Amino acid sequence: MVEYLDNLWAKAQSFYRDYYLERGLGDPGFRLRQIKAEIDSKGTYWQTTTELEYGAKMAWRNSNRCIGRLFWKSLKVRDLRHLNGEQDISEAIVEHLHLANNQGKIRPYISIFRAEQPLLGKSIRLWNSKIVHYAGYEQNGKVIGDPAEIEFTKICQELGWQGSGSAFDVLPLVIQVNERKPKLFEIPRKAILEVELTHPEYTWFAHLGFKWYAVPLVADMVLEIGGLHYTCAPFNGWYMLTEIASRNLGDTQRYNLLPIIAEKLKLDTHSNQHLWKDRAMLELNIAVLHSFKSAGVSLVDHHTAAEQFIRFTEQEEQEGRAVHADWAWIVPPMSGSSMTVFHREWDNEVLTPNYFYNTPVWKAEARAEISIKTCPFHINSQKSPIRQLEEDLL
Repeated sequence: MVEYLDNLWAKAQSFYRDYYLERGLGDPGFRLRQIKAEIDSKGTYWQTTTELEYGAKMAWRNSNRCIGRLFWKSLKVRDLRHLNGEQDISEAIVEHLHLANNQGKIRPYISIFRAEQPLLGKSIRLWNSKIVHYAGYEQNGKVIGDPAEIEFTKICQELGWQGSGSAFDVLPLVIQVNERKPKLFEIPRKAILEVELTHPEYTWFAHLGFKWYAVPLVADMVLEIGGLHYTCAPFNGWYMLTEIASRNLGDTQRYNLLPIIAEKLKLDTHSNQHLWKDRAMLELNIAVLHSFKSAGVSLVDHHTAAEQFIRFTEQEEQEGRAVHADWAWIVPPMSGSSMTVFHREWDNEVLTPNYFYNTPVWKAEARAEISIKTCPFHINSQKSPIRQLEEDLL
């Protein structure tokens, strides 16, 4: 307990010194004395809404894997720490979807619920990886829907949910408060903005029945600000083209649509030397870009996104801040070498505030309190979530 409180205090000091310096607020001494007194008496502390808002924006700015950080100041922050009931949380998340949808003009939002209180065993967790995601069903050795969601789909079915069995069934929202049983909530159809995929040249593309949702509302990452861990803080930006076309729809372990498209294009798929995957992937990207544009839904192409990231880097350098980035995530999965980001290198140091990966709460290892993953490359199963996160942030 003492070690945890010491780490919390150290992280609070680090954040508030940066926060006061960036905002020109002078000496943070008085505020830090208030926080120290709260930590000593309660084992945690309460951040003001203004502190929370700026901390969430800093976390986006520090997100090593995000190519869209140029717009970090535009993040709209919803302080929902007063909500504790599953029904209230569900309704707030549905409202988040409506606000972010914005009739297709996607706006970046984050909804922040109360911070975890590990000393009291209190937390709020979303079981979903994204608020809107399609189910995956195993049927006779084949997969209907998204293979990435097969395991979670089974969990939802065990909890009483039944989908229609289609390739694009939207999974329910699963919320767990403290140690209570998780509760399921169907997401209203009117809150889900989807884009039917067509192609500007090939009329047959529309008959394939492909579609994708408009708002990538991430649900299962931990927002860390000043040592506090907001384990329920769903946030969204807007999609980059290749996220949907090249990865979600094109990857062999996802929807794997390239062979289907190649067949329709009458491409020779018997040899890699025919570059059939490249040609099919290009047409899939053209279709997604065309469809989102025709529907009036925000989407950035990968070339523009890469240029925006270079502008972000230049702006940060002008402010005297170094940009840290994961090269493998910043360089888009298509036409990478044609972009400036391909030829740049960044240090991948993880700064805070930031968003951290969390072991899905429905997995067995999460129930056994396996550690929060602060990077995708390691996990220490011998340490508690709080301890591992604190160590990796030191």
